[in-house]
Amino acid sequence: MDVRKDNPLIVQSDRTVLLEVDGPKYADARDALAVFAELVKSPEHIHTYRITPLSIWNAKAAGHSAEEMVEALTSLAKYPVPGNIVRDIRDYAARYGRVRLVREGDRLLLESEDAALLQEAWSNKAVRRYLVERLSLQRIEVDPAMRGHVKQAMIRIGYPVEDLAGFVDGGPLAIALAAERFTVRRYQEAAVDAFWAGGSARGGSGVVVLPCGAGKTIVGMGAMARVGRKTLVLTTNLTAVRQWRDELLAKCRIEPSDIGEYTGERKEIRPVTLSTYQILTYRRSKTETFVHFGLFSGNDWGLIVYDEVHLLPAPVFRVTAEIQATRRLGLTATLVREDGKEDEVFTLIGPKRYDVPWKELERQGYIAQASCTEVRVPLLDEHQRMRYATADKREKFRLASENPRKMDTLKRLLARHEGELVLVIGQYLRQLKEIARLVHAPLITGKTPNDERSDLYGKFRRGEIKVLVVSKVGNFAIDLPDASVLVQVSGTFGSRQEEAQRLGRILRPKSDGGQAHFYSLVTRDTADQDFAQNRQLFLTEQGYSYRIVDDREVEATGGAGA
Repeated sequence: MDVRKDNPLIVQSDRTVLLEVDGPKYADARDALAVFAELVKSPEHIHTYRITPLSIWNAKAAGHSAEEMVEALTSLAKYPVPGNIVRDIRDYAARYGRVRLVREGDRLLLESEDAALLQEAWSNKAVRRYLVERLSLQRIEVDPAMRGHVKQAMIRIGYPVEDLAGFVDGGPLAIALAAERFTVRRYQEAAVDAFWAGGSARGGSGVVVLPCGAGKTIVGMGAMARVGRKTLVLTTNLTAVRQWRDELLAKCRIEPSDIGEYTGERKEIRPVTLSTYQILTYRRSKTETFVHFGLFSGNDWGLIVYDEVHLLPAPVFRVTAEIQATRRLGLTATLVREDGKEDEVFTLIGPKRYDVPWKELERQGYIAQASCTEVRVPLLDEHQRMRYATADKREKFRLASENPRKMDTLKRLLARHEGELVLVIGQYLRQLKEIARLVHAPLITGKTPNDERSDLYGKFRRGEIKVLVVSKVGNFAIDLPDASVLVQVSGTFGSRQEEAQRLGRILRPKSDGGQAHFYSLVTRDTADQDFAQNRQLFLTEQGYSYRIVDDREVEATGGAGA
């Protein structure tokens, strides 16, 4: 057997790939795998990836060929790549585009040169319900209102549909990027180009994956300028709505009167309308309809931008399935969804059109260098350990998350980073209120009025407040460019997407060129530590080293992160 000892990959016949961390080719192999494989686990020395049909289809949609994927494996594998893996990659990649949706006049058609495949679609009950008439061996008429549903049904039988049916124009929008006020970065322009695809039928829908702090909003505005049509922007919260408005006015040539806010506070519909997932999924009771879903269909949109698309609520997926004739752009830092609905993003928003490794942007100076440290803290005493031992699963996680010993560690970290702008973020309000009291810092939660939030964020940006304690509302859409330290005292079980958002809060380049520090306080030998291992996956797949230290190693000067 031909063995190349210096190569870091071991490709296995079950579609898993093992990556050895210690070696000169590790970074190259990690970046190559990130294109078409999913990271499953990442202990210290060997990381495990999985190649899936969806990961291959996303790579194919983003412009990567099957031969590129095979070459990445064969050139970096320690042992010969199993033949079934090569065949699987080629076969699954070939499925993307084998079935297409096209428009002929007023009719929507599902077509393929593979007559047997179309017969399978016609014979499948889950697909057949959305089909109208078999026109020939290669063509089937589809109910135009069911465009998204057909794509969902087809991917479930293993054949992603390439949607070439085009889009409605939408009403006109007078907007342009004000290039004289700022510089559009090369990767931002490339992301817009990949989404637009020259205005062809292959463009106009899909997802752009970029780190927090890398300017996803600029990509969104660039797409709006390229499309030039009325746009609905959906965001995570009211703070994000206001930040989008500020960015539009600062970086675009657009009339302020053309920007409207559709939230709990206002109901304005303008050529650019900014709204939240929360208002769209509001209903008076579980048995009633969603009050504001008419916003999607009644306003002649030419583009819908889904900010933080990995957080898209299930009801919005359902309505998105029925507005497939409108262009759609998803923006996110990670395609990972905690509910496993990555295939819904692929079919209903669109496939991944563009991404770039976080570490690549760090090397180019577009995001700050970051040091990531997990600090393991013991339970305080025998009484706490007995409480933990007898608790149910959910209570175990809470007890470990709220471990009082974390307070001492936090105070030492704050002393070590005295004078820097520090965010302290966590899951449980009782814990956060205690932290705010102990360190004499303001606290922002979901109940904090928006005006007060804006005031506190402003004071933090200006350095009038050095430490800010935030609940989960701090995960999303906070523009705090000079925050250089984040201490995570508790998290949401094993959420990789949350880790992405929290790290992103401190990645904007620092005015002094300094490094960012990301700390996670984790209770040793508990559910807290178990879930932290899953959150750690995100940091690993983005190329960040993740130091693990004992809390006794954290000193007010030196120690962890030094």
